[in-house]
Amino acid sequence: METSLDNEDTVRLNKRVAEERGCSRREAELYIEGGFVSIDGVVVEEVGARVTPEQKVTIADDATLLEITPVTILLHKPAGAPQPLHLLNADTLTRTVPGKRFLKRHVTGQEQMVPLDAKASGLVVFTQDFRVNRKLSEESVEHEIIVEVSGQIIEGGLQQLNQINGKVSWQNETRLRFAMKNAKLGLIEKLCKEVGLKVVSMKRIRVGRISMSSLPVGEWRYLQDYERF
Repeated sequence: METSLDNEDTVRLNKRVAEERGCSRREAELYIEGGFVSIDGVVVEEVGARVTPEQKVTIADDATLLEITPVTILLHKPAGAPQPLHLLNADTLTRTVPGKRFLKRHVTGQEQMVPLDAKASGLVVFTQDFRVNRKLSEESVEHEIIVEVSGQIIEGGLQQLNQINGKVSWQNETRLRFAMKNAKLGLIEKLCKEVGLKVVSMKRIRVGRISMSSLPVGEWRYLQDYERF
């Protein structure tokens, strides 16, 4: 929402909401950041937006002063995307959780957990929730990663791969399935190289109990309340 900053009659949106609602500036900010305030029919989430006396400011009937609940986001990262956080916006949201509206605040302050190598694809997790952060920081969470390889594996190579904290098996002649914990960046490529294999591509399809399922490449969704890693 753009307004003329040169107009001496403009005021900050939070001031206008506070005056019309009869509330404090902080309460006005909560209404705005919660996506409950619109200017001339367009939702505006920036508390410092400028508004003129002629413009109509509307506060939704279901407006609440409850603090915005931290969210966790599941993204299908494309291969070669070094900064997947940039993909989090309303246009790449696959589906919302019933009763939850998309807010810009949902994609700020997000911390990327269990990151993937830049050239890898698959499930990436972002969270604002300290409980999810704590859970995924533990080394007990298993990751399932499909690895396309080339080359000839050395004798006993599969057994050597299985010495990691997890399980490795062939899916077909060129594809390995890693189910492993503590999957640090670069580890799989290193392990494969040690047994004569070159990694062609990697795709993580599961983190803990959460699978990527049918989430399209480059799109994301909210972790629902009943889902647990």
